[in-house]
Amino acid sequence: MPDRKAAYPGAAAYLPASHSLTACRKAVDACHGCPLYRRATHAVFGEGAAHSPLVLIGEQPGNDEDLSGRPFVGPSGKLLDRALAEAGVDRGKAYVTNVVKHFKWTPSGEKRLHKKPDAAEIAACRPWLEAELAAVKPVTIVALGATAGQALLGRAFRVTRQRGVPLTTPFAPHLIATIHPSAVLRQRTPDDRAREYAALVADLKVVAATVT
Repeated sequence: MPDRKAAYPGAAAYLPASHSLTACRKAVDACHGCPLYRRATHAVFGEGAAHSPLVLIGEQPGNDEDLSGRPFVGPSGKLLDRALAEAGVDRGKAYVTNVVKHFKWTPSGEKRLHKKPDAAEIAACRPWLEAELAAVKPVTIVALGATAGQALLGRAFRVTRQRGVPLTTPFAPHLIATIHPSAVLRQRTPDDRAREYAALVADLKVVAATVT
Protein backbone atom coordinates (compact mmCIF):
# COMPACT_ATOMS: atom_id res chain seq x y z
CA MET A 1 0.00 0.00 0.00
CA PRO A 2 1.51 3.38 -0.96
CA ASP A 3 2.55 5.83 1.72
CA ARG A 4 -0.25 8.41 1.92
CA LYS A 5 2.35 11.05 2.80
CA ALA A 6 4.54 10.31 -0.21
CA ALA A 7 5.28 13.18 -2.57
CA TYR A 8 4.93 12.60 -6.32
CA PRO A 9 6.59 14.56 -9.14
CA GLY A 10 3.28 16.24 -9.94
CA ALA A 11 1.70 17.51 -13.11
CA ALA A 12 3.62 20.77 -13.43
CA ALA A 13 6.29 19.23 -15.66
CA TYR A 14 3.60 18.01 -18.08
CA LEU A 15 1.80 21.32 -18.54
CA PRO A 16 2.24 22.70 -22.06
CA ALA A 17 3.80 26.10 -22.69
CA SER A 18 0.34 27.40 -23.49
CA HIS A 19 -2.04 26.77 -20.62
CA SER A 20 -5.08 27.00 -22.88
CA LEU A 21 -7.76 24.37 -22.42
CA THR A 22 -7.08 22.95 -25.87
CA ALA A 23 -3.35 22.58 -25.23
CA CYS A 24 -3.84 21.12 -21.75
CA ARG A 25 -6.43 18.64 -22.98
CA LYS A 26 -3.95 17.33 -25.53
CA ALA A 27 -1.10 17.19 -23.00
CA VAL A 28 -2.89 15.53 -20.08
CA ASP A 29 -2.75 12.02 -21.56
CA ALA A 30 1.04 12.08 -21.21
CA CYS A 31 0.91 13.00 -17.51
CA HIS A 32 2.85 10.65 -15.23
CA GLY A 33 2.79 13.03 -12.28
CA CYS A 34 1.52 10.34 -9.92
CA PRO A 35 1.06 6.55 -10.19
CA LEU A 36 -2.67 6.69 -10.99
CA TYR A 37 -1.97 6.86 -14.73
CA ARG A 38 -0.67 3.28 -14.66
CA ARG A 39 -4.10 1.72 -14.15
CA ALA A 40 -6.25 4.24 -15.99
CA THR A 41 -7.59 3.90 -19.52
CA HIS A 42 -7.68 7.65 -20.18
CA ALA A 43 -6.82 10.86 -18.45
CA VAL A 44 -10.14 12.69 -18.17
CA PHE A 45 -9.82 16.44 -18.65
CA GLY A 46 -12.67 18.89 -18.18
CA GLU A 47 -15.06 19.90 -20.92
CA GLY A 48 -17.72 22.48 -21.63
CA ALA A 49 -17.95 26.18 -22.33
CA ALA A 50 -14.43 27.61 -22.47
CA HIS A 51 -15.36 30.92 -20.82
CA SER A 52 -18.27 29.81 -18.71
CA PRO A 53 -19.32 31.74 -15.61
CA LEU A 54 -19.81 28.35 -13.94
CA VAL A 55 -17.36 25.53 -13.22
CA LEU A 56 -18.49 22.32 -11.52
CA ILE A 57 -15.72 20.26 -9.91
CA GLY A 58 -16.00 16.66 -8.76
CA GLU A 59 -13.51 14.31 -7.16
CA GLN A 60 -12.24 12.06 -9.95
CA PRO A 61 -13.50 10.23 -13.05
CA GLY A 62 -15.42 7.02 -12.49
CA ASN A 63 -15.47 3.81 -14.49
CA ASP A 64 -17.60 5.18 -17.35
CA GLU A 65 -15.56 8.37 -17.52
CA ASP A 66 -12.29 6.43 -17.56
CA LEU A 67 -13.48 4.32 -20.49
CA SER A 68 -14.89 7.24 -22.49
CA GLY A 69 -12.32 9.90 -21.60
CA ARG A 70 -15.11 12.38 -20.74
CA PRO A 71 -16.22 13.78 -17.36
CA PHE A 72 -19.62 13.09 -15.77
CA VAL A 73 -21.06 10.75 -18.39
CA GLY A 74 -21.97 7.86 -16.06
CA PRO A 75 -24.87 7.49 -13.61
CA SER A 76 -23.63 10.38 -11.44
CA GLY A 77 -23.36 12.61 -14.48
CA LYS A 78 -26.87 11.79 -15.62
CA LEU A 79 -28.24 12.57 -12.17
CA LEU A 80 -26.28 15.82 -12.13
CA ASP A 81 -27.73 16.78 -15.52
CA ARG A 82 -31.24 16.23 -14.18
CA ALA A 83 -30.57 18.21 -11.00
CA LEU A 84 -29.01 21.10 -12.91
CA ALA A 85 -31.97 21.28 -15.27
CA GLU A 86 -34.40 21.26 -12.34
CA ALA A 87 -32.43 24.06 -10.69
CA GLY A 88 -32.49 26.15 -13.86
CA VAL A 89 -28.83 25.69 -14.79
CA ASP A 90 -27.88 24.79 -18.36
CA ARG A 91 -25.04 22.26 -18.21
CA GLY A 92 -24.28 23.03 -21.84
CA LYS A 93 -23.18 26.51 -20.72
CA ALA A 94 -21.06 25.22 -17.83
CA TYR A 95 -17.58 23.71 -17.58
CA VAL A 96 -17.27 20.40 -15.71
CA THR A 97 -14.11 18.77 -14.44
CA ASN A 98 -12.55 16.83 -11.56
CA VAL A 99 -9.83 17.47 -9.01
CA VAL A 100 -8.01 14.29 -10.11
CA LYS A 101 -7.81 13.36 -13.79
CA HIS A 102 -7.21 9.58 -13.56
CA PHE A 103 -9.58 6.94 -12.19
CA LYS A 104 -8.41 5.39 -8.92
CA TRP A 105 -10.04 2.02 -8.37
CA THR A 106 -9.89 -1.30 -6.61
CA PRO A 107 -11.02 -4.61 -8.17
CA SER A 108 -14.15 -6.40 -6.98
CA GLY A 109 -14.72 -9.45 -9.15
CA GLU A 110 -15.14 -8.14 -12.67
CA LYS A 111 -15.99 -4.63 -11.45
CA ARG A 112 -13.72 -1.69 -10.78
CA LEU A 113 -14.81 0.13 -7.65
CA HIS A 114 -14.03 3.78 -6.92
CA LYS A 115 -11.26 4.39 -4.40
CA LYS A 116 -10.79 7.85 -2.92
CA PRO A 117 -7.61 9.63 -4.03
CA ASP A 118 -5.22 10.55 -1.24
CA ALA A 119 -3.75 13.95 -0.45
CA ALA A 120 -0.52 13.34 -2.39
CA GLU A 121 -2.43 12.34 -5.53
CA ILE A 122 -4.69 15.38 -5.25
CA ALA A 123 -1.67 17.67 -4.80
CA ALA A 124 0.12 16.08 -7.76
CA CYS A 125 -2.85 16.74 -10.05
CA ARG A 126 -3.57 20.27 -8.83
CA PRO A 127 -1.67 22.09 -11.64
CA TRP A 128 -4.19 20.78 -14.19
CA LEU A 129 -7.11 22.12 -12.16
CA GLU A 130 -5.41 25.46 -11.61
CA ALA A 131 -4.76 25.77 -15.35
CA GLU A 132 -8.42 25.06 -16.09
CA LEU A 133 -9.66 27.65 -13.61
CA ALA A 134 -7.18 30.25 -14.87
CA ALA A 135 -8.35 29.66 -18.45
CA VAL A 136 -12.10 29.64 -17.76
CA LYS A 137 -12.14 32.45 -15.16
CA PRO A 138 -15.52 31.45 -13.66
CA VAL A 139 -17.80 33.63 -11.59
CA THR A 140 -18.94 30.63 -9.55
CA ILE A 141 -17.36 27.31 -8.71
CA VAL A 142 -19.44 24.38 -7.48
CA ALA A 143 -17.49 21.92 -5.35
CA LEU A 144 -19.25 18.57 -5.69
CA GLY A 145 -18.36 16.67 -2.53
CA ALA A 146 -15.81 16.88 0.25
CA THR A 147 -12.73 16.11 -1.85
CA ALA A 148 -13.39 19.01 -4.22
CA GLY A 149 -14.21 21.34 -1.34
CA GLN A 150 -11.06 20.45 0.57
CA ALA A 151 -8.89 20.74 -2.54
CA LEU A 152 -10.03 24.34 -2.96
CA LEU A 153 -10.60 25.48 0.63
CA GLY A 154 -8.31 23.33 2.76
CA ARG A 155 -8.66 20.15 4.78
CA ALA A 156 -10.76 21.82 7.49
CA PHE A 157 -13.62 22.23 5.00
CA ARG A 158 -16.69 20.07 5.73
CA VAL A 159 -19.42 19.83 3.13
CA THR A 160 -21.96 18.88 5.80
CA ARG A 161 -21.43 22.24 7.54
CA GLN A 162 -20.84 24.55 4.59
CA ARG A 163 -22.97 23.21 1.77
CA GLY A 164 -25.20 25.65 -0.07
CA VAL A 165 -23.46 28.69 1.46
CA PRO A 166 -21.68 31.09 -0.93
CA LEU A 167 -18.00 31.27 0.00
CA THR A 168 -15.03 33.06 -1.54
CA THR A 169 -11.93 31.60 -3.18
CA PRO A 170 -8.96 33.04 -5.09
CA PHE A 171 -10.23 31.16 -8.15
CA ALA A 172 -13.68 32.78 -8.35
CA PRO A 173 -15.87 35.35 -6.59
CA HIS A 174 -18.25 32.60 -5.47
CA LEU A 175 -17.75 29.01 -4.38
CA ILE A 176 -20.72 26.88 -3.38
CA ALA A 177 -20.30 23.35 -2.11
CA THR A 178 -22.81 20.54 -2.24
CA ILE A 179 -22.79 16.77 -2.16
CA HIS A 180 -21.46 14.76 -5.06
CA PRO A 181 -24.26 13.21 -7.15
CA SER A 182 -22.86 9.77 -6.32
CA ALA A 183 -23.83 10.41 -2.68
CA VAL A 184 -27.47 10.54 -3.79
CA LEU A 185 -27.12 7.26 -5.67
CA ARG A 186 -25.55 5.57 -2.63
CA GLN A 187 -28.57 6.19 -0.41
CA ARG A 188 -30.21 2.95 0.64
CA THR A 189 -33.91 3.75 0.31
CA PRO A 190 -36.01 5.64 -2.24
CA ASP A 191 -37.04 8.13 0.46
CA ASP A 192 -33.41 8.81 1.35
CA ARG A 193 -32.49 9.24 -2.30
CA ALA A 194 -35.42 11.63 -2.82
CA ARG A 195 -34.42 13.68 0.22
CA GLU A 196 -30.78 13.99 -0.80
CA TYR A 197 -31.68 14.73 -4.41
CA ALA A 198 -34.01 17.55 -3.29
CA ALA A 199 -31.20 18.98 -1.16
CA LEU A 200 -28.81 18.84 -4.13
CA VAL A 201 -31.32 20.71 -6.31
CA ALA A 202 -31.79 23.31 -3.56
CA ASP A 203 -28.03 23.92 -3.44
CA LEU A 204 -27.88 24.23 -7.22
CA LYS A 205 -30.66 26.83 -7.13
CA VAL A 206 -28.35 28.92 -4.96
CA VAL A 207 -25.72 28.44 -7.66
CA ALA A 208 -28.15 29.52 -10.37
CA ALA A 209 -28.77 32.82 -8.59
CA THR A 210 -25.05 33.70 -8.77
CA VAL A 211 -24.72 33.22 -12.52
CA THR A 212 -27.96 34.74 -13.82
